[in-house]
Amino acid sequence: MKTRRSIKDTRGESSLFRRRAWTGFALILLSLCLLIGRFVFLQVMRHSEFVTRSQNNSVKPRAIPPARGLIYDRNGVLLADNVPAFRLEVVPEQVKDMPALLARLGRVVPLGQDDLDAFNKLLATSRRFDSVPLKMHLTEDEMDRFAVNRWRFPGVDVVPYLTRRYPLGPLLAHVVGYVGRIDANDLEHLDPTLYQGTSHVGRSGIERSYEDVLHGTPGYELDEVNADGRIQRVLETHPPIPGKNLYLSIDVRIQKAAEAAFDGRPGAAVVIDPRNGQVLAMVSIPTFDPNLFVNGISQADYSALTTDPEKPLYNRALRGVYPPGSTIKPFLALGGLEEGIRRPQDTVLSTGQFCLPGQSRCYRDDTRGGDGVVNMEQAIEHSTNTYFYKLALDMGIDRFSAWMSRFSFGRKTGIDLLGESEGVLPSRAWKADHSRQPWYPGETVIAGIGQGYWAVTPLQLSHAVATLAGHGVPYAPRLVMATKGSADARPQPLPNPPSGPSLVTSAADWDVINAGMQAVIAGGTGKGMGVGFPYPIAGKTGTAERYSRTTDAYNTNKSDAYLASRHRAWFEAYTPADDPQIAVAVVLEAAAWGKDAGPIVRKILDAWIATKGPAAPKDIPLPSAPATAAAPLAPVEDLPAQASSSAGATP
Repeated sequence: MKTRRSIKDTRGESSLFRRRAWTGFALILLSLCLLIGRFVFLQVMRHSEFVTRSQNNSVKPRAIPPARGLIYDRNGVLLADNVPAFRLEVVPEQVKDMPALLARLGRVVPLGQDDLDAFNKLLATSRRFDSVPLKMHLTEDEMDRFAVNRWRFPGVDVVPYLTRRYPLGPLLAHVVGYVGRIDANDLEHLDPTLYQGTSHVGRSGIERSYEDVLHGTPGYELDEVNADGRIQRVLETHPPIPGKNLYLSIDVRIQKAAEAAFDGRPGAAVVIDPRNGQVLAMVSIPTFDPNLFVNGISQADYSALTTDPEKPLYNRALRGVYPPGSTIKPFLALGGLEEGIRRPQDTVLSTGQFCLPGQSRCYRDDTRGGDGVVNMEQAIEHSTNTYFYKLALDMGIDRFSAWMSRFSFGRKTGIDLLGESEGVLPSRAWKADHSRQPWYPGETVIAGIGQGYWAVTPLQLSHAVATLAGHGVPYAPRLVMATKGSADARPQPLPNPPSGPSLVTSAADWDVINAGMQAVIAGGTGKGMGVGFPYPIAGKTGTAERYSRTTDAYNTNKSDAYLASRHRAWFEAYTPADDPQIAVAVVLEAAAWGKDAGPIVRKILDAWIATKGPAAPKDIPLPSAPATAAAPLAPVEDLPAQASSSAGATP
């Protein structure tokens, strides 16, 4: 049976085709509109955003660390400098296998274990895209070898930087201090914005105490880089602001003379201008070379310093504490006058020992048999213990402690250097904090000669002597006397007004103490120290016992070697005695008598005289400092001195 063929619907098919065509055209047109809309959205409406993103793929910001401020002495001698150097840096995000890279790199540029340890500590706390220092201070040979193999180490580059240098080495290590590489612990408290690109931070001394002044403000530059991260060209630069230069009150000439005078014997010396508190010298023996620490000290060098029995890293001038011995007697005598407990003409009979009622054991004078009848001036001259035993007992420990604390004993002097020790001032409160025992009268007696619960630093004693020399006007000791920023035409003096009113209410009281201390040099325990010196010197010796006696028997071994093992030697002095302008305190950790420190003081005073010339002493001017590429200096005028305004002081 045949099927009937349907008639072709040409008109229907044509209508269907047109509908499909229009639908396809509409879809194409819609897609084109969407494409154009997207294009407009990306290329017009968000043009700035995507241009920035595109540029960021090829433009990288790079922090420019500021040049660290330089440090000079008062005469423009350079104490801390910046010198150009090169280091290896690694960008972690460009390294796929860090251990393998370090192993390969170590065969080209030697990497010590200290370098690797420091790098790994920084790597753990750094951002992936930040450069991390690997090896500091590359030699020319190391740079040449790396340059030849540079293509093998993506993400590693040689970067120039300024490294710290201390031209005078150990001479001022305990004053200027040193900088060290920033480690993971530093990153926890340093401002990441201020320390971008910075690899070093102050660790001790002035470098640490004035870190915020020396550091400066970083800048940045925009670099165009290739796919490997190599810089192709610099697009934009914003220079950093260098740190301020510091001018210390230290005089290198006096510092050198003081250090040489110790001849290697452990001890310390501090020299202060009593008119303004400026520290002219601060010596701690033995010392060390701060340059060892700048780019990471080796384990061998560090072990040698830390295991040295003489402890060269220990700042004896700032932190060393010793019993002051008889050096406190002039201060006690002045307290007796000021408190109305003694008159200058009052006398005490010195028979060789001083006994408290009810006690079988007595307290001795230095001289067997005593010095006889002595007044205040004679007691200072001959350092008569009996006189000061009685004075301390009559004053009582409470008034004694209150008076001595006014000279900064038992507390910090306020010097602009971190790490100062407070020492110990005998008092009921101190003993109550450290013992359950009550205060005994015998402890007051021995406190009167600088023994017992006493511990002072050389800085504290020098500050006290300077306050006494300045007719009782206290100035906080200062090491930095001026700063100079990049915008300053000349160094800007830092004010240091008196920290309080004069401790001396009567010029006559001061004259008695001054006369007694001059008598020490003329014919007392410091006899001979002033021979040939152009100005009168006032001074006082101090022999501090390191061990208490265990019997009443007199020691017959008077050899210097034996006594040196049992004594610490102090000498304090100021000059000119009628117009004091320099005060000195010196301690020797091992010496037979206090007078053994006298020659050191004399050499310091001789060096001071040499800086002044034949004319009467005046303030030392601050001349021009040598210009450097990092921070050129303009000529500097004299810095004004601050004069004491106390009664009896010379304005």
